[in-house]
Amino acid sequence: MQCLLMVFAAGSACVKPPDYPKTPVIEFIGLSKQELQQGMSKGDSLTISLSYTDGDGDLGFPDTDPTASVFVRDDRDSFTKFQYQLPYVDPQGAGNGISGEISIVLPTSCCIFVTDEGQKLACDLVPASFLYDTLYYFVKIRDRAGNESNEIKAGPITLRCHN
Repeated sequence: MQCLLMVFAAGSACVKPPDYPKTPVIEFIGLSKQELQQGMSKGDSLTISLSYTDGDGDLGFPDTDPTASVFVRDDRDSFTKFQYQLPYVDPQGAGNGISGEISIVLPTSCCIFVTDEGQKLACDLVPASFLYDTLYYFVKIRDRAGNESNEIKAGPITLRCHN
């Protein structure tokens, strides 16, 4: 019995801890759905799931610090639409890095219709003949040291412009 325990201990001592880069790395896992009804009053939403690694484990900020660490932008205008704060990760025990998954719930957006004159119409101003719009969300994260991850692309997401 003692011999078996020693062999197990020796075998587990050979396992190398992960060696992640200090800059966070994210990978797209999936979307909860691919079609939304436009308009905030509709209450529609979707979830983007992604995985992450961070070599020094410095993700998130304490509750007392409102600094955003997740950034989501809409490809139709390239502006950051949503910012979120990751939960604080205690640096103790994260010397070899951390990994995990993040799920981000995003509310619906509005359809954007561009007229022949280049004017942008959104939400209730979109003509009834414009039934669907398509968008992609781009997501990246930032750690406490200010290192930004790569950016993942989520979509296509179809917006129903009218009921």
